[in-house]
Amino acid sequence: MRTKILILAAMSFTMIGFSQKNEIKAAEKALKGGDAGGAKTALEAAAGAISGEDAKVQAQYHYLRGRIYADLARKGDDSAFETAISSFQKAKEVEESSGKAKYSPLIAQEMSTLAGDIVNSAIEDNKNEKYKQAGEKLYMSYKLSPRDTNYLYFAASSAVNGGEYEQALTYYNELKEVGYDGGGIEYKATNVATGEVETMEKVQRDLMVKSGTYKDPVDDKAPSKKAEIVKNMALIYTQLGQDDKALEAYKSARAENPKDVTLILNEANLHYKLGDKDKFKELMAEAATVAPDNPDLHYNIGVINMEQDNIEEARVAYRRALEINPGYTNAQLNLSTTYINEGNGLIDEMNTLGNSRADIARYDELKKQKDDLFQEGADVLEEALKTNPDNQAILTQLKNIYGAMGDNENFMRIKKLLGE
Repeated sequence: MRTKILILAAMSFTMIGFSQKNEIKAAEKALKGGDAGGAKTALEAAAGAISGEDAKVQAQYHYLRGRIYADLARKGDDSAFETAISSFQKAKEVEESSGKAKYSPLIAQEMSTLAGDIVNSAIEDNKNEKYKQAGEKLYMSYKLSPRDTNYLYFAASSAVNGGEYEQALTYYNELKEVGYDGGGIEYKATNVATGEVETMEKVQRDLMVKSGTYKDPVDDKAPSKKAEIVKNMALIYTQLGQDDKALEAYKSARAENPKDVTLILNEANLHYKLGDKDKFKELMAEAATVAPDNPDLHYNIGVINMEQDNIEEARVAYRRALEINPGYTNAQLNLSTTYINEGNGLIDEMNTLGNSRADIARYDELKKQKDDLFQEGADVLEEALKTNPDNQAILTQLKNIYGAMGDNENFMRIKKLLGE
């Protein structure tokens, strides 16, 4: 009786083995026929007992599972990408343990194709502003092919675009750890069908040009992205309120790129935010030295000097901004305001004077100084009107100046220009 039971048990085990193989064959047939969903269902029936099969069957199962989920992913199931990857990796592990390599060469090819599919899907996500998903897919592609560090760089960029700042920091820190530079040669060619210039691997580019689908190959030298990465990290730290880390990041970035005016300005703005206006002023002056023809720099130097009551320095900065850009409205308004503010400062002293002969003489002296300052402020704006006659801000400020001066003729003239 015991012998019968053992025989029956052996027969049962053999039947199960045949069952797994039949289900795998059914899944292969369905996949070959383009029915990835049916293939998935058929293969799932073999999942429960697959761990008891020999290495050959296990490798076949996991390899097929990878192909099925890769096909599902290509057809729009984003969640299938990770399953496809893990399945291919499991098949490879099984073969490495058994010392056989029937599927390993095929797996390498499948993984390479899958990496490209993931990148293409990420590109579509970016186009559709699904930045979080795009970043995750690009990072997945990088893990599949760690030599392609550009995928990690683009993953960080997508995360930033999607407001996933902490995730972006993780990617940026990983870029720093692997010593990513981002420089080198970019191989480009024009797509004949679309007319768009595209960047690709050199071998691929050359083959595309040879095939006639692309033309006008160009080899462009790409600059290092190290400074950009550290700058972005600093901006993210600032966004997250981690100002100390942001300052360290700027320090690191500027050590490599001391003449990068954007880095200087970003650091200056951070010091301004932290209330260190002297450091802000110092860095703005440095930026103006690096980029002397940038009107915004001189304007901002004027603003900070104005806030610190350094009126003459503010005027020099505003006038420099106007030399570079004669139509810089804010510089015109602020330059005019420096004269008005100085004139208003004299009014305070005028109001403290009494009726003595000396006080009356002093009053008349201060009034003339005040009127002269107001007139200078008006002259700045009258000059501005020559190139910008309809600017409402300029007209309004000019009307107020003439009103304060008691110049009724000019007051009414400007009022009419305002349509009042």
